[in-house]
Amino acid sequence: MKLRTIALWTLALAAPMVTAQERPGLVSAGDYADGTLGSAQQPARMDVQPGSVYRVGKWPTYTADLAPGKGRDTVVGNCSMCHSVTYITMQPPLPAATWKAEVHKMIAVMGAPIQPATEEEIVSYLQEHYTPQTRKP
Repeated sequence: MKLRTIALWTLALAAPMVTAQERPGLVSAGDYADGTLGSAQQPARMDVQPGSVYRVGKWPTYTADLAPGKGRDTVVGNCSMCHSVTYITMQPPLPAATWKAEVHKMIAVMGAPIQPATEEEIVSYLQEHYTPQTRKP
């Protein structure tokens, strides 16, 4: 067994190298240069001198305003339990059916505790304000 392994390694090493252009269907072989793969690079720790002063800014607290209308408070109250309502406003205008599917996914897949009547109110609000036909710039 050992002799067979050595023979296979010898054959592999003696075989001519094949380039990406010689392999049918291979578009790019990649670049496997030595480097820092698998390790996170962090800046070196600063040498803090006694009496040093540094400043840290406030944590961003921006939350987008949703369009005024019937159902807005329901959307804010239910959707912001899990995520910022900014997720709604940063979406491109979505078709009405997509909003219905997204809200249903939040309930069925993500486990949002929303009742069916509330689900319909949320979907109606999103369809009224955030579709390609209804979204205002």
